[in-house]
Amino acid sequence: MEIQQTQDWIRTALSRLGYGEAIVEQLIEPQLCLAVQIPVTMDSGAVRIFSAYRVQHHMAVGPTQGGVRLHPQIGLQDVKAEAAIMTVKCGLAAVPFGGAKGGIVCDPRELSFRELERLARGYVRAVSQTVGQAKDILSADGFTNSRVMAWMADEYSRLRESDARAVITGKPEVLGGISDREKLLYQSVMILIQEAVRDSGRSMSGLRVILRGFGELGAYLAGEIHRSGGVVVGLSDRYGALYQEEGLDVETLLDRRDSFGTVTRLFRTRMGHDEILNHPHDLFIGATVAPSLGEEGARALGGRLVFEAVPGAVDPGAYPILRQKGILTIPGVLSSLGPVILSYYEWVQNREGYRFAPDHLIMLLQERMIDSYYRLKESLPEAGGDPRLATFMVGLKPTAEAIRIRGLL
Repeated sequence: MEIQQTQDWIRTALSRLGYGEAIVEQLIEPQLCLAVQIPVTMDSGAVRIFSAYRVQHHMAVGPTQGGVRLHPQIGLQDVKAEAAIMTVKCGLAAVPFGGAKGGIVCDPRELSFRELERLARGYVRAVSQTVGQAKDILSADGFTNSRVMAWMADEYSRLRESDARAVITGKPEVLGGISDREKLLYQSVMILIQEAVRDSGRSMSGLRVILRGFGELGAYLAGEIHRSGGVVVGLSDRYGALYQEEGLDVETLLDRRDSFGTVTRLFRTRMGHDEILNHPHDLFIGATVAPSLGEEGARALGGRLVFEAVPGAVDPGAYPILRQKGILTIPGVLSSLGPVILSYYEWVQNREGYRFAPDHLIMLLQERMIDSYYRLKESLPEAGGDPRLATFMVGLKPTAEAIRIRGLL
């Protein structure tokens, strides 16, 4: 979401909640924006300078928290927008954090293992004065996997040994991270799907599902839907779509899926991405942003529930059409709360010197995902039925209230 669009949503949501211009202005722009230059010695011996950023949106609720994204085209305005979205996510998940975000301008696929390590460590050194377990917590995001977070945690521990354990989340389990974190992230999405289906008066058993996207998340969801009694009648990847009214052979598709998450090109007869939406189904799940569900696809949909499993899987222009058709849409901000919640619990167990038992952690994750769903749904009437506006209203209210009560005006 672009910065101007994000700021428009913030202004609209806070106005709808009844907050004045003083609070709106404090949440339109972040409290801190840091731009740094990181010199890295490449394997060739040459020194390359990388631009990087850290943005802390607002600290009224507590320390800020957010990932560090590695992308060749990321800029300060992108990081500002994502930091504000993180504030929304933290409020929606009911965790005591404000939003933050980091970005490093690079293509990690072009860096060697050691070059990436030097860059990660250089980033921590550059932002070390503005982060801390009670100030700003760095978390994983995309290419910043557990290995990268381990390097960051190690580098920070060299700078501030007494304040190091809870500053970095998304770490390997042996360094205080969450056990089976990736599986739990996918599981958080499935928890939300099951609750939304149950709340709609349906059962997973016999539910006809069209799934767009067959990457790691899409493949996991396909398998879980199949095991829970649902019927995956449609599936699409970048090359096209498959549809079978009696249900696709999910196990075979999972077995034949390649490392890029594609399988449809193995079949002679394929449909267009929007073409399969004309066929009978109950639930559409968007698990990819390429292609996303656009206006044409929204008009073709015949189901009663749309689930945006990843942010951007449903185009902004599709939302009004879906609302007019009476289709409940679960927005990507809600479905992507898993990383926020798990980062919070990793921070808690690192600060307390305690480790959550796996079953207990799953229970806590389930409680927060389901609670977030119902708080969002309860706010829909006040938001005029728009789930995106409801997301911002629920997510921003804790920070806006904290600003008002603390007298930060």
